[in-house]
Amino acid sequence: MPVTAKLSRKFYETFGDEIANELVEWFNQVDATYRADLRELNELNFARFDAKLEQRVAELRSEFRSELRDLKAELMKWMFIFVAGGTLTVLGVMIPVMIAVFKL
Repeated sequence: MPVTAKLSRKFYETFGDEIANELVEWFNQVDATYRADLRELNELNFARFDAKLEQRVAELRSEFRSELRDLKAELMKWMFIFVAGGTLTVLGVMIPVMIAVFKL
């Protein structure tokens, strides 16, 4: 929303309406130009910020997936160890019992 510049009545009386109105119009044009430049600069800065944010989110997502993959591998390793240990324990108990019961 442009702000219309106002000049005093004495300025109008000294320089005349034509020059004063021309000066007011020039002020408004300069104001509009600066506002447009500022808007463009803000849009460029926001686009740059948005691109950096997207890049950082992608990096974090990649890092998170890598960590999650490593965690899954570690859990699978421990699951195998516990299942194998449990199976060996059960077999260790069952084999002597079977030998004793069936007198193999």
